[in-house]
Amino acid sequence: MKYSRATNYALHTMAYLTLAPKGKSLGVDQLAKIQNLSPTYLSKILTKLVKAGLIESTPGVNGGYSVIRRSQEISFLDVIHAIEGETTLFSCSLEHEESKNGECLIENVMIEAERKMKDDLDKKYIVDIAKQIEQQK
Repeated sequence: MKYSRATNYALHTMAYLTLAPKGKSLGVDQLAKIQNLSPTYLSKILTKLVKAGLIESTPGVNGGYSVIRRSQEISFLDVIHAIEGETTLFSCSLEHEESKNGECLIENVMIEAERKMKDDLDKKYIVDIAKQIEQQK
């Protein structure tokens, strides 16, 4: 399984925003520079995070982005859903008329594995990783 680079950058961005002092916004240029990204590319990611209600955008000279939800409540899965959406990773491409109820047994295994992964990611919080990043500095 592989998530997009946008998800990678979104998770890192959320960690940086979580580390920002309360009430301080970080600008797109500053966030892009930390990750060696194009501000234009990062803006698209930030827009998805804003639409998901994870961060807010403050316009103006001292504007930027900041976390609006309690950082203790933002899971890895929240960020992944903001970027990737909530679709499943696997979808059976065959008809299974030969099975008793027409279901794909392989798809059942894959969906169960994905559910377990999502459950685990839903229990991992950005703030916990951000604290570890801070301790490594």
